[in-house]
Amino acid sequence: MTQTIGELLEAAADRALPVVRGIDDGQLGDGTPCAEYDVRALVNHLFQVVVNFQALAAREEVDFGQVPEFVAGDWRGRFGDETARLVAAWSVPGVEEGTTGQMELPARMVGLMVLGDLTVHAWDLARATGADFVPEGRVLDELGPGLAAMAPQAREMKVFGEPFPVGDGASAFERLLAVTGRDPGWRPTGTTGTTGTTGTTGTTGTTGTAGTAGTTGTPETPGTARA
Repeated sequence: MTQTIGELLEAAADRALPVVRGIDDGQLGDGTPCAEYDVRALVNHLFQVVVNFQALAAREEVDFGQVPEFVAGDWRGRFGDETARLVAAWSVPGVEEGTTGQMELPARMVGLMVLGDLTVHAWDLARATGADFVPEGRVLDELGPGLAAMAPQAREMKVFGEPFPVGDGASAFERLLAVTGRDPGWRPTGTTGTTGTTGTTGTTGTTGTAGTAGTTGTPETPGTARA
């Protein structure tokens, strides 16, 4: 049975929220697998994605060109509130029908983009801050084929980085990360494992430069920054 985007986002949020809520203020300036973002900037980006994709579910216009400062006050609590609104927005009957965004992409594909952001960026933040993160199986089952199918066009649009080489023994999630241009073995400098070599940025890709890395690109403009 096909899982709805709302159900999948709820499962992804359950895994992402402990990572975000566990970030210490002293870690906000630390590096992440997204070379252009420190932890604060990546949380801001993920906030923007979560908020904007609520609007896309409602067929409203969004602006990825401006990134408000979300990391202020009780931002951890507000992130939980916004992800709950995201789940609700993508749980409305009929939300996966038709198209949305300036590029008029299929709505379910757009839903998969934000599902990818919530999952992959939770991993980014977990690796950057030393938290544990494992995506739920049903989310991975949906994202793996979905992101792989988007990959050729995403690379052509400079949204994905080149795939990172992984061995035959790589897990399904490691292969998914590699498809987006990430090094699944990335660790902060000074810890065991490899340091960040791919420099990936967000999955939906906000405005930026074509030289960054990413996962899906926004449904607004095809040439925005890689995720």
